[in-house]
Amino acid sequence: MSPAVSESIDREALKARYDAILATATPPFAFVDLDAMGRNARRMLDQAAGLPIRVASKSVRSTEVLRRIAAIDPGFRGVLAFTLPEALYLTERGFRDVVVAYPSVDRGALGRLARLAAEAPGIAPVLMVDDRPHLDLIEGAIGGGPAQLRVCLDVDVGWSPLGERLARIGPKRSPVHDPARARQMAEEISDRPGTRLSGLMAYEGQIAGVGDRIPRKPLRSAAITAMQSASEREIRRRLPRIVAAVRDALAARDEALEFVNGGGTGSLARTAAGGVVDELTAGSGFYAPALFDSYRSLDLEPAAFFCLQVTRRPVGGVATLLGGGYVASGVPAGDRLPEPYLPGGLRLDRQEGAGEVQTPLHGAPAHRLRIGDRVYLRHAKAGELCERFNSLYLIEGERIVDEVPTYRGEGKAFL
Repeated sequence: MSPAVSESIDREALKARYDAILATATPPFAFVDLDAMGRNARRMLDQAAGLPIRVASKSVRSTEVLRRIAAIDPGFRGVLAFTLPEALYLTERGFRDVVVAYPSVDRGALGRLARLAAEAPGIAPVLMVDDRPHLDLIEGAIGGGPAQLRVCLDVDVGWSPLGERLARIGPKRSPVHDPARARQMAEEISDRPGTRLSGLMAYEGQIAGVGDRIPRKPLRSAAITAMQSASEREIRRRLPRIVAAVRDALAARDEALEFVNGGGTGSLARTAAGGVVDELTAGSGFYAPALFDSYRSLDLEPAAFFCLQVTRRPVGGVATLLGGGYVASGVPAGDRLPEPYLPGGLRLDRQEGAGEVQTPLHGAPAHRLRIGDRVYLRHAKAGELCERFNSLYLIEGERIVDEVPTYRGEGKAFL
């Protein structure tokens, strides 16, 4: 949250509201505040400056919530799925314009995709590729059949200030770093009978996925800000040349790109201002998890929570919750732990953290909490919360408007 949003939230009133709305729900449970999610969605559209936003499903992980996001505004267009089986599942559920964010080596799923592309090419998801072995796998799955699969080329836009071989700052994803390599891959994709190059993706994770306002660490924050500014300048020089090289390669074959995708929740405005991409991607910003509080450019508010109850009072000043060990992925550190949010002023125990069976809490409110009282927590990341619960309560105004399944509740575990 930005300081303005954080200061504007009356946590005491918010807790009273949630207690009243969710009085009939039995903890542990998770819920989404649709009012807050809607405000976050519109703030992200403002940052997108008219570009459509493809919704990253891994940060949502509920088909019904994905539908609600699409209904907020026509500016939310298409889905960026995180696995091919998930993309096929979403397609079966009626979603269209699905791109798979990561390459797949699932031969069974590739075979299913090939059959779908042969039967209904207009709805088949777009595969991500970045190297020749991915194309070989696709050809093997097609098996000489009539299907032609649309693919998207993942381009590396990490920052390598000392040269690519010495250091790379950003996600270690694609080997396609320069215009020549991108053109080579575009030509090979077009030359193979089973693939057609549909799009490019350029995800600047060192900008979109790294907060630049770290609490109580001004020097680190300043270093991150400097890194991101330098990386952004380099991307604005390199990426247009990569896109131009690919477009030229396709034009020589009377083909054209359908889309150029880039950005993430943390870089919407910066990526849009670059003037190269046709569409953006966002996912975490809908729920606004705790890790996204450290982004200077974001003006979001928490929209997804889970609720636990106090089951022990081991000593004065400590209130212990049942469960709560929902640790986020990434480098293990304190910022991957859930945040006790309501009532405000609570903090985790330094020795126990968030535990599988119990989570002790300290802070002034802990003195007042009693057995059976509720505490509302935020996950550090967005969609991973849904792997812990079968359903999400959806609240709007002053009532529960629905209870919808997560992927887990639908019996799906895609990754």
